[in-house]
Amino acid sequence: MNMLESQDCLVLAEDVAGQAVGVVHAIRPAALDHLADLVGEAGARFASLSGFAARYGQVQLLPGADGHVATVLLGVGEEKDGADPFVFGVLPDSLPPGLWRVSAPADVDAADIALGFCLGAYRMPAFGRDVEPPATAGARLVVDTAGLAAGEMAQCMNLARSLINTPPNLMGPDDLATAAAAALGPLDVQVQVIRGTRLEKEFPTLFHVGNGSERAPCVVEARWRGSTATDEAPLISLAGKGVCFDTGGYDIKPASSMLRMKKDMGGAAIMLALARLIVLRDLPVRLELRLGCVENSVSGRAMRPSDVVVTRSGLTVEIGNTDAEGRLVLCDLLHAACEHQPDLLVDAATLTGAARVALGPDVPALFANDDDVGAAFVTAGHACGDPLWRLPLWPGYRKWLSSPVADLNNISSKPMAGAITAALFLENFVSTDVRWVHIDTYGWNDTSRPGRPEGGESLGSRAAYEGILRIFNVGDRMHR
Repeated sequence: MNMLESQDCLVLAEDVAGQAVGVVHAIRPAALDHLADLVGEAGARFASLSGFAARYGQVQLLPGADGHVATVLLGVGEEKDGADPFVFGVLPDSLPPGLWRVSAPADVDAADIALGFCLGAYRMPAFGRDVEPPATAGARLVVDTAGLAAGEMAQCMNLARSLINTPPNLMGPDDLATAAAAALGPLDVQVQVIRGTRLEKEFPTLFHVGNGSERAPCVVEARWRGSTATDEAPLISLAGKGVCFDTGGYDIKPASSMLRMKKDMGGAAIMLALARLIVLRDLPVRLELRLGCVENSVSGRAMRPSDVVVTRSGLTVEIGNTDAEGRLVLCDLLHAACEHQPDLLVDAATLTGAARVALGPDVPALFANDDDVGAAFVTAGHACGDPLWRLPLWPGYRKWLSSPVADLNNISSKPMAGAITAALFLENFVSTDVRWVHIDTYGWNDTSRPGRPEGGESLGSRAAYEGILRIFNVGDRMHR
């Protein structure tokens, strides 16, 4: 299936000369008193009688004298401290077919309008279903080049969404690796897939996790250099947990907890989306990407509680719980990344339920071993409407990961601070001189909201991208 459908919901302004273009007025409640200045007395009266109050996501069509709708009102709610592109996601399903432009308050970035529109236009792949197109299909947004760039970002985010949404029988380790190669290979990224005996030797802990499945594990390694990047350009290394389905292993999950485990490869999907965006924007950096693609199953070959595994780093790990497999997948990837001394190492994983208990589904937990880097990511996430919340790598909890038979246990001896202890486990595999960010994300929308349909979501990808721009003080090809 094609995971990289074009953003045909956008059209460049210079390509629509002479064609009729409707207008969407984005309105805040405070501006309702001046609505007549925008749409005339009759339009303002019609909107008032129809109950338009400029509530967040509220759409009001205004018919013209001939009954044709050429003007639409969109409520964007009260002014917010930070970007919110998602409200514009209601438009693709609300507008009549045709060309439209959005007139918004001065504090709304045009790129956010295009991004939200494209995110709202996303459709989950059919997976063999006979899906009727929505009755309102055909609305297209007229944008400038910055809007097209936002569509490029949306395409990367929608790639992650579609990968996460794919049923697990169609998205095994090999399928994820193939999708990564399809997303990056045509962009002149060097991609290799490590399997078999080489995988067992180079990524032994990851191999131990995936060995229980009939669908063999693999690791995707990708490398790229920007067109203006020198040998001294910053090296950014990305790593993602790609557990394509997680039964929990012998510490098997209850049925209710297994229902969404196709999303356990969300970290890999998000890091792949981020890597593709960095390449498309031609950042002046060097890039490495590692995805650990495995399935955590139950079989005669599956890992057992109390197994002891020698990791790539040489540290030994006792398997205290087979359902804490994500950190075992990541630990070898992180150590491999640090062997190349990256200037920044970022990983993402749907790692712990504890992070969701602490922060809920919409706010990924962020851990960083450098305060400036952590602050940059948090600030960037707030500014672009992709929030992260930093939790501490609290050293006092390190002893909770001790084992009587190995250097570490993969689970804590205490029932508290699960997201923190998982991050502390990973920290053992990161060189002390490497700046590191760990994102514990949910990767899913539990319900449909403007611009955020129920299903897979690339939470943290935009924050990470904007954080990278800030940390290295670089602009992408749209802002140089």
